[in-house]
Amino acid sequence: MEEIRDEHLKIGFFTASILHWKSLLKPAKYKNIITNSFDFLVRKNRAKIYGFVIMPNHIHFLWKIISPFTLDQVQRDFFKYTSQMIKFDLKENHPEVLKHFWVNLRDREYQFWQNKPLNKLLDSRKIVEQKLDYIHNNPLKGRWMLADSPEEYFYSSYRYYEFEDKLSFPFLEHYMSCFE
Repeated sequence: MEEIRDEHLKIGFFTASILHWKSLLKPAKYKNIITNSFDFLVRKNRAKIYGFVIMPNHIHFLWKIISPFTLDQVQRDFFKYTSQMIKFDLKENHPEVLKHFWVNLRDREYQFWQNKPLNKLLDSRKIVEQKLDYIHNNPLKGRWMLADSPEEYFYSSYRYYEFEDKLSFPFLEHYMSCFE
């Protein structure tokens, strides 16, 4: 019998940063690697993705893990796929950048993601909505100023919710499906 965990029942707010906060995710091709990974996780029934933003050096997203998979398994697969794809591109097109991520650890030569990402399980619809608002406004804040309004920043779920844009990122599912 499958073990049902909190990560199967609650939406998680996930945050991961690029090693040493380097702006590796600035190019669209690396953002697309992230969205392709989201698409894979959804198509393979490993996770549901409810919202996201991809910033130059970190990502935030809302997700729920689908049983029988565990958070550790899905997170590992996400990091492994995105790291491999980024490494392949850097090796071929930007070897000078790849050198910045050399770590020569026992289990790897390169590392792109910081250790210990955050996954906080959310207890209510109100908190999910607060996190979604935070995600959508992240590109407008602080030193980023990546856009003047949330709808101008492409790599986010804002347009999915505000304009019902289901074509740009078809892997998205509305968070309200968890509260019906």
